[in-house]
Amino acid sequence: MQGIKRKLVYVCLFELIAIAITTGGLILLSGQSLSHTSVAAVASSAIALVWNLIYNSLFEAWESRQVVRGRNIWRRIAHAVGFELGLVITLVPFFAWWLNITMWHALVVDIGLIIFFLIYTFIFNLIFDHVFGLPASALPVNTTSTVNAYRNAD
Repeated sequence: MQGIKRKLVYVCLFELIAIAITTGGLILLSGQSLSHTSVAAVASSAIALVWNLIYNSLFEAWESRQVVRGRNIWRRIAHAVGFELGLVITLVPFFAWWLNITMWHALVVDIGLIIFFLIYTFIFNLIFDHVFGLPASALPVNTTSTVNAYRNAD
């Protein structure tokens, strides 16, 4: 699976699992109710969904220009860290506002979620790539034409 289909399946699976886990984490880290934290989880998921589409498109564009192809451990770590840093910029102010907590407390809450999501993102990507295969941007150059031929057949 390649292209926009791959991105949509990836984002939807990632975020559905994330909403369930984030709601529980926000209850523990903020002390707020299930109804309040579930709204925060869905809203943060929507923010993450948009960021995920943007970030993965940018990352794959960068990745396709690299001489060394594939996704080694360092590239996977860079992918996960870059994604999470982008979320910090938007989610800390959102959590402070919605959960009615200080920016400092929101940062602490977000750091807890970041630690979880760094691990979750890494493991999710490994499993996703194992189940669905690597994207064209990570395939060796000689197999890209095969993938493009397959993509054009859709």
